[in-house]
Amino acid sequence: MNHFFIPFLLLLSVSSTAYAQKEKLNIIVFIADDVSWDDLGCYGNTQVKTPNIDQLARDGLKFNNFYLTASSCSPSRNSIITGRYPHNTGAAELHTTPPLNMVSFPELLRNNNYYSVMAGKFHMGPYARRGFDMMFEHRNENGDGGEESWLNSLKKRPKTKPFFMWFASYDAHRDWGPNKFSGTHQPNQLEPPFYLSNGDETKADLAKYYDEISRFDFYIGEVVKELKSQKELDNTLIIIMSDNGRPFPHSKTRVNDRGMKTPFVMHWPNGIKNKNTSSKSLISAVDIAPTILTLAGIDSPDHFQGHSFDRLLTEPDLPFRNYLFAEHNWHDYEAHERMVRNENYMYILNSRPMQPQNGPLDAVGSPSFKELEILKDQGQLSAIQADVFMVPRPHEELYDYSRDPLQLLNVASLPEYAETLKSMRNILSEWMTETGDNIPKNLTKDWYLKEAGLIKTEFHNVRGEMPGQNLNATENNVKGAF
Repeated sequence: MNHFFIPFLLLLSVSSTAYAQKEKLNIIVFIADDVSWDDLGCYGNTQVKTPNIDQLARDGLKFNNFYLTASSCSPSRNSIITGRYPHNTGAAELHTTPPLNMVSFPELLRNNNYYSVMAGKFHMGPYARRGFDMMFEHRNENGDGGEESWLNSLKKRPKTKPFFMWFASYDAHRDWGPNKFSGTHQPNQLEPPFYLSNGDETKADLAKYYDEISRFDFYIGEVVKELKSQKELDNTLIIIMSDNGRPFPHSKTRVNDRGMKTPFVMHWPNGIKNKNTSSKSLISAVDIAPTILTLAGIDSPDHFQGHSFDRLLTEPDLPFRNYLFAEHNWHDYEAHERMVRNENYMYILNSRPMQPQNGPLDAVGSPSFKELEILKDQGQLSAIQADVFMVPRPHEELYDYSRDPLQLLNVASLPEYAETLKSMRNILSEWMTETGDNIPKNLTKDWYLKEAGLIKTEFHNVRGEMPGQNLNATENNVKGAF
């Protein structure tokens, strides 16, 4: 049976779970564009100004080990709303779309009497449009940051239905133009991350990035005010997250924490009773869809590859996943990496070790990258700063979180880690086999010259074979190791 057969979805009914209430739960997902997990105040960043998000975290639940499945916009977002790994969506590469018979959790909410709105950045494909009653996706109606339609969506919603809102900011994606929050952060007061240059251009770059995050934060605060005025805040689950890491070298498109780890805050006064709590449990973005449906009292379909973590809302100390998996496929440049993480270790398999990891095109064209290039020409790069230029790269990487939480020291070659390396390698291999993943020989090539900005190659606009394509991965519903 085809699990994506659309009429079948109409038969899904509201289940009698513990969360099915007389007053149905409202849900809002705020998703930032290119914001790293540690670039919010509630995650320890003392330089960025995010008072509204920080308050929601103090009044709710913060997750410290929440991982995306791709550090790349459209693959990550499609994975989130389908509850499936990127190669299982049929859209593992940037700017590709899943087949029309793919099903998203917003569609399932809408089929169960939810009023559903998408406002801001879309970037997911025609199939996902079925999930929304209203869509506001054009800059002229959403403003530069994508947030202008958020309040109107709440004000004009039908009051007879529970609502789901996918509020997708363009912040903090490059390019950064002037906005009313410009100058919120002063470059001379900032200290860039240790893997970037400490130069003036990088500080100015970082200040503009933080300004965009503050705009994202401001509009979240405006939505919270509106929810309070409508007396809907207590019965609304608010989720705050990002789609991938910051658009700087070392972050976006990487499969380590700097690329894959996302901030994840949940606020729901009626459902999260213990305020200012956090969870260390390992959770994957594929777990979001089944969790939201469970909380809404709706049965999850078989094609979700994630698991509901609803119990963590009341018992945040419970263990959840043993393993997390993530992918890096083509994003401007040829790539094929896979990652598995457990509580203690991260293992990375790089099938294209001759490709440097400069970052995506927008990071390569940034002032921050240019300052790293200047340091390289002067022979002044630190070892970690030089990582983005290194070729060849290791085919395998292993990181020990107990000794190296920042993933700086690859211990894959050390004899004392031989058994751990073998075990993590086998777990990843089994997951790839079970879920229909593969390593095509004719992957999509570089569309742009390395370290050269917008100069196109002969392969520009030419697609290769998608991972999982020849294995019919879109019809494979195996969840993999949990």
